[in-house]
Amino acid sequence: MKTLENKVAVVTGAAMGNGYGIAEVFCKKGANVILLDIAESVFTAATDLKKKGYNVLGLQANVAEATSVKVAIETAVAKFGRLDILVNNAGIIRVVPFLEMTEEVRDLHWQVNINGVWNCTQAVLPYMVQQKYGKIVNISSVTGPMVADHGETAYATTKAAIWGFTKALAIEFAEYGVNVNAVCPGYVDTPMAAQIAKDSNPTNPDAVSKAIAAATPLKRLATIEEIGNVTAFLASDEASYITGTQIVIDGGSTLPETFGAVGI
Repeated sequence: MKTLENKVAVVTGAAMGNGYGIAEVFCKKGANVILLDIAESVFTAATDLKKKGYNVLGLQANVAEATSVKVAIETAVAKFGRLDILVNNAGIIRVVPFLEMTEEVRDLHWQVNINGVWNCTQAVLPYMVQQKYGKIVNISSVTGPMVADHGETAYATTKAAIWGFTKALAIEFAEYGVNVNAVCPGYVDTPMAAQIAKDSNPTNPDAVSKAIAAATPLKRLATIEEIGNVTAFLASDEASYITGTQIVIDGGSTLPETFGAVGI
């Protein structure tokens, strides 16, 4: 069912992984999609979707720089005439022990995971307020709002901040017909998950991925399509009475109590 028919959506971090998966699901559901990413490969991603018959636009921008985002959003509006949906997906993670984390690595998490979401939202919201309609979906994580692990202090902090940001925006812009929600994925089969595994165990990253899947009640990682489907639901009018909430997509990984998980 084309629940996003003729909607115009911006998806950040859309060159690969969750972002590309979300963009493709949106296309299948009838949306016109702007793929935004700092990487030049965003143009290849857009070309791939165009070959499948979808109406997309690839734009290169750095979400951490407000001016870069503003120019990209203005370009998108010039092409499509409006903006209905924003998916704040762009994000980074570096698994580094707290006492070994440099200011540079810490600040990079802030710049992309917090400032990036802030910049994109601030650039898009005036259009949504003017048309009294909009859907914003922030891609957070179970890490931060719900759980955390060794080496994830910067990442967990930024993702927890996104949950607070989501609730505050939902309150402030409800009167303008703007719904703001968050999606909290667990481990997803993406290049980012592969990088986490490599950071955790450089000599045997596959062992990490297999252990994560084995510890998940559903015994596997999520697919990018599954993240895309839930995001598309929140971005659709089927979710018109949902705002200021988060949906967890983690295969049940946050369910077990610690002692239960280890068999005590």
